[in-house]
Amino acid sequence: MRLSLEDIVRAVGGSLVAGASMPSGPVVGVGTDSRAVTPGSLFVCIPGETFDGHDFAGKAAESGAAALLASRNPFDGVPPVPVVLVDDTVAALGRLAHDWRKRLGPDTRVVGLTGTSGKTSVKELLAQVLSRRGKTAKTRMNLNNQIGLPLSMLAADGDEAFWVMEAGISHPNDMDELGSVLEPDFGLILNVGPGHAAGLGDRGTAHYKSKLLSYLAPGGTAIVSADYPDLVREARAVRQELVFFSTTGRQVEYRAAYVVPAGEDKGLFRLWLDGVSVDVEAPFRGAFGAENVIAVAAVAHRLGLTAEEIAAGFVGVVLPKQRFACSRAGGWMVIDDSYNANPLSFSRMLDAAAEMAGDRSDRPLVCVLGEMGELGSLAEDEHHNLGRHVAEVKPRLVCWKGGHRDAFEAGLKAGRYNGAFCPVTSAEDMFKGLAACDLGSGGGVILFKGSRSNKLETLVNAFTEAQAGEPHAV
Repeated sequence: MRLSLEDIVRAVGGSLVAGASMPSGPVVGVGTDSRAVTPGSLFVCIPGETFDGHDFAGKAAESGAAALLASRNPFDGVPPVPVVLVDDTVAALGRLAHDWRKRLGPDTRVVGLTGTSGKTSVKELLAQVLSRRGKTAKTRMNLNNQIGLPLSMLAADGDEAFWVMEAGISHPNDMDELGSVLEPDFGLILNVGPGHAAGLGDRGTAHYKSKLLSYLAPGGTAIVSADYPDLVREARAVRQELVFFSTTGRQVEYRAAYVVPAGEDKGLFRLWLDGVSVDVEAPFRGAFGAENVIAVAAVAHRLGLTAEEIAAGFVGVVLPKQRFACSRAGGWMVIDDSYNANPLSFSRMLDAAAEMAGDRSDRPLVCVLGEMGELGSLAEDEHHNLGRHVAEVKPRLVCWKGGHRDAFEAGLKAGRYNGAFCPVTSAEDMFKGLAACDLGSGGGVILFKGSRSNKLETLVNAFTEAQAGEPHAV
């Protein structure tokens, strides 16, 4: 972002309290963390449950902030830098981001994407593929809420060819707030499944995800998976003209199929792009990756990239951390998908891990799993279903961290699981479970998967360090 102070006041509908020092040029950049303030930027005072950004306004000014966006003057008397006063700083941040988006030239195309599973991976891959054609801005990490999305938009220079922005929702009105801020030219809905059910209520994930399509810019394009009937129904209720993609053989514009493995952690996928066939190698092992690949390809193709450019764009792409992050640790293939979890993403990771382990007795599958959060009334049933699915992939050992253990174990029993089960609260527990099993000395495949509250990354780190020669090696 690069705006004059007057433009900022006008965009947010605020009032200006003049500071002892006024910016001599445009305000460049926006931040909400006083520790990361860049000189000449706008510091937004966000009140939170633990900290209130107003309390750090002085530090932000000392670090070079050119102006503050606040709901009250955090200083006694004249502030050191100008303060733009608004009723709600989060809402004002969104208005400022929308104003910046509206200033984009006609050559910049904005993509907004959402989904239950895989949206951050798709965002990263799409941005990397599009960057072969032109400068591309993207959501930072998975900062996809009412604070993170505007900050990502305002971090863009404004001269990009593409913006790829992710929208994540937890409550009924979230997509209305995010969609109106972003106003994308292309709206992508990757998939839908149980996720954040505790906050969304009984209308279903598809209903709330489809709201993104209500906020497309004039002439915008909606790209939606055809493989989820409730998503198709809800999307059509919002918008009649839809571009579809599928991985289940539906005869739509964009289709994909998993062909064969292309290495330990990669796969070969065959794509049909509106009549053109092309093979693509991507960093997904298993059928679950087809959906991610065709979603990326469909958007890129509609943005003008050829099939050859898209295939070339996948070469060397890198997934974000803790999303199907595969690495070698001793004789083990470690799959770190520990960033978050819901029933849809869990199902896909279990199938991928089982394929990678294969049926070899000397290559055991171990699953280190954690409970799924934010499922509300669905939690017991979904954890029971998860246990049944885990039983189907036949791991030699299952470690479980977190709540809903009884429902999960009941699912294992219903699925006739005959391997070892070990509840864990620490790495020490995990190593005891590993040591008690006859896993051989040749290694195998170990999957780490669960919601963020389980902090399974600590177990991933402990395991990989042990394989490097630290204590507890198995």
